[in-house]
Amino acid sequence: MDTSLAILLSMLLPAAAVVSNLIFRNSPNLRDGLTLGAAIATFLVVLNILATVGNTTTETFVLFEVMPGLDLAFSVEPLGMMFAILASGLWIVTHVYGIGYMRGNNEDDHARFFACFSFAIFSVMGIAFAANMFTLFLFYEVLTLSTYPLVAHKGTLAAVKGARTYLSILIGTSIGLQLVAVIWTYAIAGTLDFTRGGILEGLIAGPAVAILLALYAFGIGKAALMPFHRWLPAAMVAPTPVSALLHAVAVVKAGVFTMLKVGIYIFGIDFLAATGASVWLMWLAAFSIIASSVIALTKDNLKARLAYSTISQLSYITLGVALATSMGILGGSLHVVMHAMGKITLFMCAGSIYVATHKTNISQMTGLGRAMPITFIAFLIGSLSIIGLPPLGGSWSKWLLIMGAADADQLAMIGILLISSLLNVAYLLPLVGKGFFLKAATQIGPQKFAESPTLVWAPPAFTAMGCIVLFFYAGHIQAFLMPIIAAH
Repeated sequence: MDTSLAILLSMLLPAAAVVSNLIFRNSPNLRDGLTLGAAIATFLVVLNILATVGNTTTETFVLFEVMPGLDLAFSVEPLGMMFAILASGLWIVTHVYGIGYMRGNNEDDHARFFACFSFAIFSVMGIAFAANMFTLFLFYEVLTLSTYPLVAHKGTLAAVKGARTYLSILIGTSIGLQLVAVIWTYAIAGTLDFTRGGILEGLIAGPAVAILLALYAFGIGKAALMPFHRWLPAAMVAPTPVSALLHAVAVVKAGVFTMLKVGIYIFGIDFLAATGASVWLMWLAAFSIIASSVIALTKDNLKARLAYSTISQLSYITLGVALATSMGILGGSLHVVMHAMGKITLFMCAGSIYVATHKTNISQMTGLGRAMPITFIAFLIGSLSIIGLPPLGGSWSKWLLIMGAADADQLAMIGILLISSLLNVAYLLPLVGKGFFLKAATQIGPQKFAESPTLVWAPPAFTAMGCIVLFFYAGHIQAFLMPIIAAH
């Protein structure tokens, strides 16, 4: 299949799923079956692109020109290829999970939910294959708008309030800061094309480099860098399938993916290292890592705790960019995959517990591990990967980040990463301990719990196994990503 056609098809298939959800809204089995078919087909198309292109960078496919040097254009390069495989593959798992969750929890408006879900995947495919910052920015905005109805899905006062916070922060930062950075970049470089080694060297110098980087870093609100992080905890009012894929993979990873693209292909890591323009960002990322971990310790609500954990883990990737070393970039890029697999497992486990017991607070989950062993073992595996212990995938990305910090002579950052891992232990493992090793308090009347429906517990069990598999294949992913740090 022609690569240009395959790129378009990877976006058209999710778009077709949007339409099929609306047309067959009153035929749930047909509607959900067609969406699952679209998800599988999208993944196969992405795999076809992988088989055709590998880890090379393709010629740019221009859909149309807006003005000289400003095109709606697409291409394939290793980082985008990795993101497309990740998002399209986990769409299949999360759609199956979504069917089980939405039906098991008797949620309303399934057709609208899955239509918006599919629209979000359409946006992610556009982000993954964007050939320039203009194209990426457009699809970045579409992703924000398509996920707003998902955050507000329940229609409660809390859901509407959370969705408003979500939309106002993400739109406000992207229009008020990121768009300014994009326009500034175009004004001085005459192009927004993603170019190996960056496009700014020799065109901007002094404090202006750090200022432009700040506009990007804070403007990419989906990266949840403090103080523009509140949208992520606010979005946890959404149904758990939304939290699982869109806020553990698609939305937040679109943010840090954009950070990586800006660092590698707009500024260039050599340029950042030579100017020292990213040193302040390194310290801000370190603060976000520790502060959000400490806040996570104070949260009894499981999804809120996981939300602040995500803020911390996203800052690992921002730190990788700010270190401006090859190992830092590789570690940050690899962490996109490792964190996605671990965190989607944790969110789906939270949803599994909710479907089976309607409990949301960790203090209420004492003894549940004995009744829901598969869910709690999956949670344990996902937690150990987030902590960074072998033989789980997360251990490799953290190790590369530590190596990147050593290469940059930033020993303090090594300490930050190690302290963060200890804090990960403190806020993730108590749930497993309470679940398996403590007995539930005696209650009036019988109250027996069991595993959630198969379509709810099986997906996190599958992704938990993925965390283990990734440990053994991390070297292959690292080798695949090597071209992004090659000299231009």
